[in-house]
Amino acid sequence: MECGLICLLFFWYLFYLMGTALEQSWGVFRYNVYLLLGYAATVAVAFVTPNFPATNGYLQASVFLAFAFLYPNFVLSLFFILPVRIKWLAMLTWIGYFLTFVFGDWTERLIITAAVGNFLLFFGRDIIHGMKSGHRRMSFQAKQAGGRKKIVHRCAICGISSETHPGFDFRYCSKCDGNLCYCPDHLRNHEHVVGEAEE
Repeated sequence: MECGLICLLFFWYLFYLMGTALEQSWGVFRYNVYLLLGYAATVAVAFVTPNFPATNGYLQASVFLAFAFLYPNFVLSLFFILPVRIKWLAMLTWIGYFLTFVFGDWTERLIITAAVGNFLLFFGRDIIHGMKSGHRRMSFQAKQAGGRKKIVHRCAICGISSETHPGFDFRYCSKCDGNLCYCPDHLRNHEHVVGEAEE
């Protein structure tokens, strides 16, 4: 009984902590709209499924998910010992929701949809924008990696290159015009190419 009471007090303390952080971040009105939307959706599902007990657990979880989305690096000490970033706990929550949605019955699907509906309304645009920018960044990095040409040095006298002879140290002659490259054998043993302007 004492453990249940302590766990309940700790749970309500966390809910208060997260709710206060969201209220400070959004303002009182927006936070209340968030709660009201989740509550209205939960009540609507309770009317549709009268045989299924209504619970506010999913609504409280939506507050947790919103907090984790805004403060992903917040560290929570599990069992007052193990430090865990809240984004990993939120990921486990989303995985649980997904599995319940896929393998659960239609009542559970409705409840989960009602619980995360307010989250998707508030953060859907940010999630889509993040996915698009992440896709653009990955495409840009792939294009940079694929389009980056390896610099090949080729001797102007014998034609060997840094691809055929990777151990060779190719150099450019400062006395030749045209930025000509030479292998070690011909760097000091070649006729300098001079432009017409210097002749």
